[in-house]
Amino acid sequence: MKLINYTFNGTTRAGAIVGEQVIDLNYAYETQLKTAGEYRYKEIAHAYVPSTTDEIYQGGKKSIELAQQAVKFLLANPTVSAQNAIFSLEEVKVEAPVINPGKIICVGHNYREHILEMGRELPTHPVVFAKFANTILGPEDDIPFYPISEQLDYEAEFTFVIGKQARNVSEEDALDYVAGYTIANDVTYRDIQRRTLQWLQGKTVDGSAPMGPYLVTADELKDPSGLNVVLTVNGEVRQKTNTANLVFSVQKLVSFLSNLMTLEPGDVVLTGTPGGVGVAMEPPTFLKDGDVVRIEIDKVGALENKVATVAGTLVNA
Repeated sequence: MKLINYTFNGTTRAGAIVGEQVIDLNYAYETQLKTAGEYRYKEIAHAYVPSTTDEIYQGGKKSIELAQQAVKFLLANPTVSAQNAIFSLEEVKVEAPVINPGKIICVGHNYREHILEMGRELPTHPVVFAKFANTILGPEDDIPFYPISEQLDYEAEFTFVIGKQARNVSEEDALDYVAGYTIANDVTYRDIQRRTLQWLQGKTVDGSAPMGPYLVTADELKDPSGLNVVLTVNGEVRQKTNTANLVFSVQKLVSFLSNLMTLEPGDVVLTGTPGGVGVAMEPPTFLKDGDVVRIEIDKVGALENKVATVAGTLVNA
């Protein structure tokens, strides 16, 4: 299932993309229950297939499976009345597949070629840092470029979302805790990142984590290794790798992180970026107003966002 949030008439709800349509998951399940004669179909639907993806992740595999069944039911029964359950893609705004995660954990120095281009040695343990929910953008949003820096950079990231609470998970069991996979762009203000030893301030500017185009649920992508990753800027290839080149795989990251902290449903993990970032080019080449950044990952899709300079400024510390 291609899981999204979508906005229609100012309201944001969970949906699935099927071809050129968006199916509202909560309304689809309501319709299925109502057709089956359930009296409390609204309450049951809200409990098991809620109206946002954040709540659906909390329901784990059961919620995702019920949502998938509801979509199949609606598509197989087109004559069933289902108000506000089916939209064309053109009618709605597609948002990120996560709205307000408790944690956004990023992994640095996790592709061999990127580590080498930055002049570092392969790490013995994952390098982790954080972004926050204020950074999340959808696949139809522009990347805001605030005039606090002239060094706006891109980072293509294969990304996964946690599907159930994880604590002290083994690598062998790790993929059972993943709800699905998406793409993120770890947009970075390089000079701000590098003015202290800690990277946080250059990584957490508003709108610096475009995400999408949807979440491919784990039942449809069983093996996160061996996926080609390509980032282009205005059609020029800048980053190209394969997830087989990760130093720390998805399984290793789930196990490692869950031994540090309890991972909760909806938590987001960006697995790292490959070589080819703008700061490492000769000469360094940063993003500018109007640039189009596109990231494609096998079996996941393509995330494309345009850079747009923002009038005015955030507080310049």
